[in-house]
Amino acid sequence: MNTYGILGYPLGHSFSKKYFEEKFNELNIEAEFLNFELPSIQDLPKTLDENNRLKGFCVTIPYKEEVIPFLDEIDPLAAKLGAVNSVQIIKNGDKIKLKGFNTDIYGFQESLKEFIGGNRPKALILGTGGASKAVAGGLEDLGIAYQFVSRSAKENQFTYEQLTQEIIEDYKLIVNCSPLGTFPKEDTCPDIPYQHLSKEHFLYDLVYNPAETLFMKKGAEQGAKTHNGLKMLHLQAEKNWIIWNEL
Repeated sequence: MNTYGILGYPLGHSFSKKYFEEKFNELNIEAEFLNFELPSIQDLPKTLDENNRLKGFCVTIPYKEEVIPFLDEIDPLAAKLGAVNSVQIIKNGDKIKLKGFNTDIYGFQESLKEFIGGNRPKALILGTGGASKAVAGGLEDLGIAYQFVSRSAKENQFTYEQLTQEIIEDYKLIVNCSPLGTFPKEDTCPDIPYQHLSKEHFLYDLVYNPAETLFMKKGAEQGAKTHNGLKMLHLQAEKNWIIWNEL
């Protein structure tokens, strides 16, 4: 029986296990999907040793960047982005090779195009972790100018304190790449001046559990259009399935 899984910490919010178990049922195949909730990325080699039927796994917060040194090979797109969310396990006798991919960029791009249509508004990316790199790459491909927003001051990025009314009015697409608002901490959200949002704004939250985050609610109250990360999850999951089962 083949095994697949997801690597991250924590994983209480993740829908991946349910998604793939339903897929196994639909395809009528014997397989299992495991949550590898590891407090440290250093536990990965031991986990791989203990699960020798593993064919591939997803990577989520906080390991999309930290997993890279453990890989034997990395797809050029993932290398360019500097973030991996899918790992294919290639077996050769008793030896295994780990190859990293980034399917987040595909999931984000396709779901974003559906959300914003032909619009190409300037974007703010909230957060600078692994997921934000795929978002930046997707926006770049679509010809959308963007700026990162972080808690710390760095060159070419805003801090949350610097987000004035003028900036919010200038950047009509805001993408939350932080985990703020994720179950069970649904009462949290990025600290932006929501009062300056309008019906011309698009708020995209990579969080999908809950279906409507506080970030989205606050945007909707100002008339903004909102979108969660569930469609992105489904799109990247299907890409992962193809990668994991390539011969």
